[in-house]
Amino acid sequence: MQQANMTLLETRIGYTFRDPSLLREALTHSSYANERKAKDKTIVCNERLEFLGDAILAAIVSEYLFREYPDLPEGELTQRRKAVVQSSALASYARQIGLGAYLFLGNGEEKGGGRERQSTLENTFEALVAAIYLDAGSEGKKRARELILPFIQKELTENYSPVITDPKTELQQLIQQAEGDFLEYFIVGESGPDHDKMFWVEARLNSNVIGRGCGKSKREAEQNAALEALRLFGEIE
Repeated sequence: MQQANMTLLETRIGYTFRDPSLLREALTHSSYANERKAKDKTIVCNERLEFLGDAILAAIVSEYLFREYPDLPEGELTQRRKAVVQSSALASYARQIGLGAYLFLGNGEEKGGGRERQSTLENTFEALVAAIYLDAGSEGKKRARELILPFIQKELTENYSPVITDPKTELQQLIQQAEGDFLEYFIVGESGPDHDKMFWVEARLNSNVIGRGCGKSKREAEQNAALEALRLFGEIE
């Protein structure tokens, strides 16, 4: 990557780094770092920054929603936060600033379309947030907020519509964030007379069981299986 490109990215995000190495680290995918390591060159990938950026995003968005919607209960605030920091939303923010073009990728990741991969863009955006936060020192939270909030506000205005979802719908929306994953429900058992049957269902993701549920109808059993899967993924307590 040439310095001019770094400067262009800084212009797009409205922030100039005091320590350019932090920006480079935020843009370095693990595939690139691993390839360079094989050539005896130590390059740090963005995974640690991604970890920090995830927490910073959650804190800034939570504070914004808390202040912006003083009358909303906790459950609805949680739904809004989930909507604007989910994988597809973060990848969208990354695309809006053309972040994929600036990534340092390994050859295999490059050939595999890594610059447009949702998970890669999501992680890089989180890493970028952390890099700004660290680079700005005492103004870190303020400068990170300046990057994040325009995207959050636009997402809430243009793309978010509060709806009451059931566990199956919520699980399906969660699974759809990852390309190529396939969710199915299978009846694995039933008992009782026709007027009082009990059904047992498994929710399977790419053939792996992620939830089990039972109920007096197939739909109820599926909903309970989806509920268990949501608990497994940490979406609900």
